[in-house]
Amino acid sequence: MQGFKEFIMRGNLVQTAVAFIIGTAFATVVSTFTNVLLSVIALVLGGREPNFDNWAPGGIPVGTFLTALISFLMVAAVIYFAVVKPMNALMDRLKKGEEEDVPPSETELLTEIRDLLASNGGAKPSADASQA
Repeated sequence: MQGFKEFIMRGNLVQTAVAFIIGTAFATVVSTFTNVLLSVIALVLGGREPNFDNWAPGGIPVGTFLTALISFLMVAAVIYFAVVKPMNALMDRLKKGEEEDVPPSETELLTEIRDLLASNGGAKPSADASQA
């Protein structure tokens, strides 16, 4: 019984359960958006939703598959443009922010100091500065 408790309380299982619940709720949002999108397409097509369920050329019922394929492509487009693309843009911004915050290395600093000294003609500090 102890092994079962450890299995249930493991972090991965809890995270998976939360992801499943959130995914189910998100599926409702995507489904609703797809229905709205289908309604808009229906308005453009003259009041009919695209439904190929009864289309069966040569007696092969490919219409149901075509309707499911169109629905899948709409859902995939919604997920891509509403979730994947914004998430990728956010991750790119975060990566750029991390790269900008990296301080220069010792070699880069020493090279910069050398270049500054060379641009000043290798001038030595004045006597006033060394007495201060």
